[in-house]
Amino acid sequence: MNSQKKIVRITLISLLAYALLVATHKGEYWPFSIYPMFSKAGNPWTRALVRDVTNIDDDFLWKISDLENLNGSPVPMRKIGVDQIDYSNFVSKTQQWDKERINALRTMLGEKYLSTNDWMIYKVHGKLIGDDSVVVNTVPYLLFKADTTVFNPNLNKSDYFRK
Repeated sequence: MNSQKKIVRITLISLLAYALLVATHKGEYWPFSIYPMFSKAGNPWTRALVRDVTNIDDDFLWKISDLENLNGSPVPMRKIGVDQIDYSNFVSKTQQWDKERINALRTMLGEKYLSTNDWMIYKVHGKLIGDDSVVVNTVPYLLFKADTTVFNPNLNKSDYFRK
């Protein structure tokens, strides 16, 4: 067999193997996936969001809920000039909420908005339950008021200061 026939044969066998793998994996085969960001699918995750809670009674501010029952109104990150991914990474990965980190987050969100509104910073936790269900909880984390920042009184100090 000459080299050109070998190349054609190897190419056909490779394409056949790829087609079989894609067909048996719902259209995706990870080494060739167009969505490599999902390679950690099924692992628990944490993100962050902001809600305007200016007119919400204090008795309801610190309750853990699901996404459908959040207090206040959404604060669109794009509208205030903040990149959602940067914001979410900042909140979810910060382990020491000292004065510098709090001020950095307030600056990121824009002090001009915080002077007239109360914004609640939520940590949103999600995890896979069984093979096909996801549970998502929103935890009120930081309350930004015009002149102060309040930690959730229901959380342990270790949630804000880890070593």
